[in-house]
Amino acid sequence: MAARATSSGTISFGLVTIPIKIFTATKPKSVRFSMLNGADKSRVKQQYVSSSTGEVVARDAMVKGYEYSRGQFVVITDDELKALEKKSDRTIEIEEFVPIAQVDPIFYEKSNLLGPDKGGHKPYQLLAAAMLEAGRVAIGRFSTRGREQLVLLRPVDGGLVMHGLYYADEVRSFEDIELQGDVEFKDGEVDLAHQLIDRLASDDFKPEKFEDDYRRSVLEAIDRKVAGEEIVAPPGEEKHEQIIDLVAALKESLLRKKGAAEATPTRRGRKAPQAKGKKTGTTKRKATGS
Repeated sequence: MAARATSSGTISFGLVTIPIKIFTATKPKSVRFSMLNGADKSRVKQQYVSSSTGEVVARDAMVKGYEYSRGQFVVITDDELKALEKKSDRTIEIEEFVPIAQVDPIFYEKSNLLGPDKGGHKPYQLLAAAMLEAGRVAIGRFSTRGREQLVLLRPVDGGLVMHGLYYADEVRSFEDIELQGDVEFKDGEVDLAHQLIDRLASDDFKPEKFEDDYRRSVLEAIDRKVAGEEIVAPPGEEKHEQIIDLVAALKESLLRKKGAAEATPTRRGRKAPQAKGKKTGTTKRKATGS
């Protein structure tokens, strides 16, 4: 079934305007549950209750308030908020083109697929092709719902993906985290860590290799419950021991990965290649951030 557009809009840069359609890029498949009354299994409804009187407050009796100090609120009306809204013409105003490597993925908030609307096929394809050849992505602002969303446009498979971005003051840095200072490693520790990385290395990310095991287990359990079966809890997982000897832990990890690789033949019927070990020394290396 073909995807349905959630809305339409335009991409604008310079004097060029490209009509587009906007589609959701993802469809989460997490298992959703409804809250029920345990006595008769009927749905329960959510109510808002006053924290001072305990009485139920009707939705039309509520107002918006901002807590400017602990327990102190200022009320903002819908009309006052409306007066602050920006234009909502669903225009994506491109402000600059930058290399994709310069945008840290931590800024990504959500994603949408963009498709050309009537009359926009050629300029849409031209923009996507030009960005791909230039090795750059577009940074701009998307005017929607009364606000301007910072966005990134990225050429993918002949089309354009729009990623919503967080603003700089919405992203935390490691300055807020206690990293407990630099650590010194021996050459042997670093080399063993490299061997373990090599053992798990892959040149491509293939998302189809991975499955949500928890969701599958929940759905299977639901099917069994519907069929009248009882669900028996599995034995608890083994607790991971605290790492005391880092070198011993790395060596044990390598041995386990080596055993798994030898037990798993490649498609050509040969054993999976093994990473070659490196000579170890006694020189110390200091771990520093990039």
